Amino acid sequence: MAGAVVGHMLANGVKTVAFIGYSDGYGELWLRVMNGVTAAKGIKMVATERFNRTDTSVTGQILKILSANPDAVLVVGSGTPAVLPQATLVERGYKGRIYQTHGIANNDFLRVGGKNVEGAVLPIGPVLVPAQLPDSHPSKKPALEYVKAYEAAYGVGSHSTFGAHTWDAGLMLQRAVPEALKKAKPGTAEFRAALRDALENIKDLAATHGVFNFSPTDHNGLDGRAVVMVRIENGAWKLLR
Repeated sequence: MAGAVVGHMLANGVKTVAFIGYSDGYGELWLRVMNGVTAAKGIKMVATERFNRTDTSVTGQILKILSANPDAVLVVGSGTPAVLPQATLVERGYKGRIYQTHGIANNDFLRVGGKNVEGAVLPIGPVLVPAQLPDSHPSKKPALEYVKAYEAAYGVGSHSTFGAHTWDAGLMLQRAVPEALKKAKPGTAEFRAALRDALENIKDLAATHGVFNFSPTDHNGLDGRAVVMVRIENGAWKLLR
């Protein structure tokens, strides 16, 4: 995810960036990775600020960021609390690029943020914008199938990226369980081992979040096809091509 953000920054002339993120594990992980990637790509981190999920003001942090005059600001938060730093930047007249993370990819963020979050760019799994994907993208068909099933149960516009992770896990089990059943009986240690082995041997599984290729040493299984960049435009997610 961080690599995709920095790639977009490079393509759009960003040379300096400021960071404001949660003062917890989520924020610290992003900060550590971003520091490494930006340094490797020649982008200078000019300010680092933190905030808490329950904060009602980040004015002090934003003023420090504005004083550093960065080309871009990365906001690392999740859900509606991530609106606050961006809204404060906008209210204080910041004109640079604003990036968010995949943690804000739900419609409540759009509803609460309104015009203040327009133009934000973020990396996300392809399932957020399946209808906008090119037909050649391997996740388009499974993502559309997931959205159709989910919204049939919970209403149009109700889907998000988070439930799709569980859907993808189901797709993995559909592949792996039949293979494990050939070797052992459910409920046994042998079956659990066989199921693990089958999962680790999944190849080219096109799912809502990308294409999975596992191995005994790679339990993530995803490549660059698992990330697309989107921008918030007119209160909706817009795929950047």
